[in-house]
Amino acid sequence: MSASFAPALAAAREAASAQHYPQGALYVVATPIGNLADISLRALHVLQLVDVIACEDTRHTQALLRAYGIDKPAGSWLSVHRHNEAQGAQEVVGRLQQGQRVAYVRDSGKPGVSDPGSRVVAAARAAGLGVVPVPGASSITALVSAAGVAGEDSGFVFAGFLPAKVMERQQAVATLAQEQRAVLLLEAPHRIAALADALAVLGERPVTVGRELTKQFEEIATVPCAAFSAWVAGSPQRLRGEFALLLHPLAHVADDQEPLRVLRLLLAELPVKTAVRLAAEITGAPRNGLYQAALGMKQEEPEE
Repeated sequence: MSASFAPALAAAREAASAQHYPQGALYVVATPIGNLADISLRALHVLQLVDVIACEDTRHTQALLRAYGIDKPAGSWLSVHRHNEAQGAQEVVGRLQQGQRVAYVRDSGKPGVSDPGSRVVAAARAAGLGVVPVPGASSITALVSAAGVAGEDSGFVFAGFLPAKVMERQQAVATLAQEQRAVLLLEAPHRIAALADALAVLGERPVTVGRELTKQFEEIATVPCAAFSAWVAGSPQRLRGEFALLLHPLAHVADDQEPLRVLRLLLAELPVKTAVRLAAEITGAPRNGLYQAALGMKQEEPEE
């Protein structure tokens, strides 16, 4: 064990042991998304206390716990991942019905959002068993807090991973183009270039990109969607690590405003980018909002 975490384990026992931790309950425990120091004291206590740990990758989670000085016996582990989630969920329920405490963790971050954890939780609830959330690190809230665009007036939408197939991804992006609120996306390193290409149709709409959040080489940048592919290609390092992305909310252009009338007239004679640029210069309306309005107008045009 790293000596730096020895005081944390002692502090966890001191701070969290007074709470009641019922038997036969599922503990949904957040783990760090990169920085080991982002573990909570209550998570450390629960991970020591539980009888069973269900996780996506037992080897990964065993290494994580050993870094904190927690070593669970061989019979304490259940593998629950996307290829066996139905069977794994039932195994978890069986352990809970025996009165065991079970913790579910994903490889990193908060379980139950974009992993088999939601099915495990649903199975436990369907069986009338208790579920106890243990909050902690999340790439979703980390990026939203650093982007500064999802305020109380607008909020944000969590879209997660877009489809891998090209046509389905393009359709998903076309839907996102009409979403007024900020949109949070997740992506894996081997698909980030394809996602950047797909988002290029959103033009000047800004996207804040978080790569390797909380880790040593964390990178957070805001670029127009049209320039996102160039940003990814700007360094070989940008094809590595996990990504969270936040599409900024649309700049609002109301239906009764003069900018839309001007834009529609220009679109009848000019390409989209030229019409948007001139409409913005003429009316002073935000180019981002005009661009999205132009995309909507083009979709409304009847096919020849």
